[in-house]
Amino acid sequence: MIWTLLLQGLLLMAGLMAVLWLIHLRIGNAAIVDAGWAAGLALLAILYAFQGDGLPERRVAIAIVASLWGFRLALHLLIDRVIGQSEEGRYRELREQWKTHLPAKFFVFFQFQALLDVLLSVPFLLVALNPAPEISGVEIAGAALWCLAFAGEALADRQLRRFKADPGNRGRVCRTGLWNYSRHPNYFFEWLIWVAFFLMALPAMYGWISAISPILILLFLFRITGIPATEAQAIRSRGELYREYQRTTSAFFPWFPLNKGVAR
Repeated sequence: MIWTLLLQGLLLMAGLMAVLWLIHLRIGNAAIVDAGWAAGLALLAILYAFQGDGLPERRVAIAIVASLWGFRLALHLLIDRVIGQSEEGRYRELREQWKTHLPAKFFVFFQFQALLDVLLSVPFLLVALNPAPEISGVEIAGAALWCLAFAGEALADRQLRRFKADPGNRGRVCRTGLWNYSRHPNYFFEWLIWVAFFLMALPAMYGWISAISPILILLFLFRITGIPATEAQAIRSRGELYREYQRTTSAFFPWFPLNKGVAR
């Protein structure tokens, strides 16, 4: 059943990303893939919950928490990066780097996101297949961590959205609330959410395999599409202000800033 569900998930994600690729050709904004990535994971959790044969309570629970997380993040990304927005600098940078055959290259990029969704969805699948009749303490701890991380990520996104909405903050660096203690509090809480999913899946058979999800998220955040791309764009748009922010504020784990008297 595991391989059947993974194949179903891959076909679902490949179809979703193909549709989003066509939409991106029409609107000229590749950032729609980010919203699709989040919504796709929620859809996979729902698929596994319906098709899995594990304890019903677990299947309902994983469908709910993954849907709350995935659809909330997808809506935030649509509003922040797609609807009425020009394409983000990191995607414009990709266009500059790739130069030719852009539709084909972006199609491969979108399909890679489909494959990534399926890999990251392993915790959802294992939870949906776990038949154990009792909920373990590790699963409860995972659910508690998920609640904390979900609230933290939503708060960080809201604080940044309100900061950007103020015309007086144009060209400035957000140091509001959580952003005063981490340059990327949204990424930090995003990673914690995946640690929580790992804990929820850990008691299942082969649950340790679900560690691939928080590990992959951390790899992408630190080495590929997360912090490096985001900060490169921030330096291009804010220059020395952002470099000062880098010198005084933790990149990931929230911590007290080194100097509260820096220019903002």
